[in-house]
Amino acid sequence: MGIITGRASTVSPALAARLTAPAIPAAVLLPVVERRCGRLDLVFTRRAEQLRQHAGQISFPGGRIDPDDGGPLAAALREAHEEIGLNPADVGIAGYLDTQYTITGFAVTPVVGLVVESVFQPIPAPDEVDEIFHVPLAFFLDRRHWVSRTLDVHGTQVEMTEYHWCEHRIWGATGAIVERFALRLLARLAAGK
Repeated sequence: MGIITGRASTVSPALAARLTAPAIPAAVLLPVVERRCGRLDLVFTRRAEQLRQHAGQISFPGGRIDPDDGGPLAAALREAHEEIGLNPADVGIAGYLDTQYTITGFAVTPVVGLVVESVFQPIPAPDEVDEIFHVPLAFFLDRRHWVSRTLDVHGTQVEMTEYHWCEHRIWGATGAIVERFALRLLARLAAGK
């Protein structure tokens, strides 16, 4: 069940029904910014408080895949441009992570994009984003920062990893995507690649 938003040993009928319903295709961009000092940072947003869904939560720029997008890459780049002012031409695509299914009914394709700090001037969309912030990628590669939590999700106890950066709690689908990305990077580092 790791592709949902955490791990559970048994799934309640309510959660099983939710997870077998048709999912809405969506995509997010994981902007990895190469800072002038050489450090790599992940860019996050804090969603606007007035939004109907997930208000105030930490996320990556992204959203539904529109019919005109032609796929997850175009959707992730479009949403990042709309939400944080990131020019699609300034993003080097590094790859994709496995689809993240959410309990809110989305099938999210994470797209990893590389950006150099000199071209990235973040501009939050006032109706969607209250804050844009960076977290050093090394923070997520240090397992001492991984906090395990158990949440009740539609009657199922789900173990999830979350992270705390300053006053921000990175959890849920975003935390699961970060964990999957960190595990992939740690495996590559262990293999010497």
